[in-house]
Amino acid sequence: MRKPFLFLFLLLAGAFSTQAQQKPDSLSDYVGVYVFAEGSVVPEVEVILSDSTLTITSSAGTSLLVKQDKDLYTIVEFNGTALFKRDGAGKVVAVHIEAGGYILDGTKKQPAYGWRRI
Repeated sequence: MRKPFLFLFLLLAGAFSTQAQQKPDSLSDYVGVYVFAEGSVVPEVEVILSDSTLTITSSAGTSLLVKQDKDLYTIVEFNGTALFKRDGAGKVVAVHIEAGGYILDGTKKQPAYGWRRI
C-alpha cells in the first residue's frame, strides 16, 4: 500500500523541481539598443528598464511598453506594438515594430560594456 503513495510523491516532487529550475523571462532581456536599416524613420530605439517598467526611446519620442503576451508589447504613446525576437538560445536579438503607420525591423546592438539600468 505504501509503494503507490511513495511513487506518486516522487513523481510530483520531480515535476515541481523541474518547474522550479526553469528561468522565467526577465524584463532585462529586452534592454538595449535596436538599430534599423538606413533610411528608416528613426535610426534606432533604446529600451530602458526603470523600476520594473520598460520604456522605449527614439528621436520620435518616448513611450511605455505594456506587456500583451510573451515578447509582445504595446507601445502606448504611438498606438503600436513591439514584438521581440529571440535566437535559438532564447536571447533577445531583434525587434519588429509596427507603430504610426510604419513597420520597422531592427537588430539588437551588442554593447561594448553592460547595459545601463536606471
